[in-house]
Amino acid sequence: MSMPSHGSNPKYVYEAMGIQIPNQYIDLSANINPLGPPQALSEKWKVFFKQIVDYPDPYALSLKEVIMEKEKMDHDWLLIGNGGSELITLVARFLAKKRVLIIQPTFSEYEKACRVNECDVSYFRLNEPNWELDIDRLIPLLENADAIFLCNPNNPTGILYPQSTILRLIKECKRAGCFVVLDEAFYDFVETYESSVGLCKDFSNVIVLRSMTKMFAIPGLRLGYAVTNPMIIKELSAFQSHWSVNTLALLAGEVCLQNEAFILMTQEYIAKERQKLFQFFQKEAFITSASRVNFYLLRDPKIENQKLLFRFLLEKGIVARHTFNFPGLDGNWLRFAIKSTHENERLMEVLTEWRMSHH
Repeated sequence: MSMPSHGSNPKYVYEAMGIQIPNQYIDLSANINPLGPPQALSEKWKVFFKQIVDYPDPYALSLKEVIMEKEKMDHDWLLIGNGGSELITLVARFLAKKRVLIIQPTFSEYEKACRVNECDVSYFRLNEPNWELDIDRLIPLLENADAIFLCNPNNPTGILYPQSTILRLIKECKRAGCFVVLDEAFYDFVETYESSVGLCKDFSNVIVLRSMTKMFAIPGLRLGYAVTNPMIIKELSAFQSHWSVNTLALLAGEVCLQNEAFILMTQEYIAKERQKLFQFFQKEAFITSASRVNFYLLRDPKIENQKLLFRFLLEKGIVARHTFNFPGLDGNWLRFAIKSTHENERLMEVLTEWRMSHH
């Protein structure tokens, strides 16, 4: 059995590695908010449940009102989707048979969706360990690209590219007649994030994608939105199937986006736990990516094959995310999500045990 292409569902990882799945394990492979969904959501769930007898609003007007207030954008600049994945699929269809440049390493769904739509896909690989976005090195490639995909903050590195770099990239792409697809699925985990949504009004070549499933821990509901100019929104909407976003997701989105206190509490918690983890990694001589979000890359420089560490962790009931399907990483790093204090401490215990036999 081949390795799963995404995080979560640990049983498939254990099967692929030929390891008996333990009765108890800690899944650090999925980048979901460890605090779980907001309390306000569970409080309203019974009320929401009564509305499943009605079809969802195909225009999602009520949720759009909340987003309009938050993003200061009109409704015709917005498209609600069945998670970020549906929006990526719609954008790829919009770009069908065009030349697409993907900044790697990054989320695998961009390439998958583009290839299904017969795009000519090429890579611009960033160099570890800093994965700096070198615009000067990128510019010559823009002549042969109709669109570029960039995830910011990046998945899987967790690195945040400065707004000045993003702005320069957009300007260079505009000059070259190239769309910029900015996936900001993890933007709300960053304490001082400069949103790119406003740039959509200044640059007609920008498409911003947002996910609500990560911050609000609702991946089972599937919800996200796209922001771009009305002409592109109209084209994307034409590709979308009717009622693709269910009633429960739409209602949950309204509650979640209005819960600013929950977002701030999450940011504070993640920053505190990340600092604690990174101090430990430095002390034990592990190398990590300079993440600003709720996940990070890690490798042990004392071994060549990181699969040994991956296997050791699985045997101890710790499920990391492999990186074999991230071009430019090729399995040389492991990705971990920041979870509860107890789970993070257990990871440190197991890595201490590993270091004692690999020093």
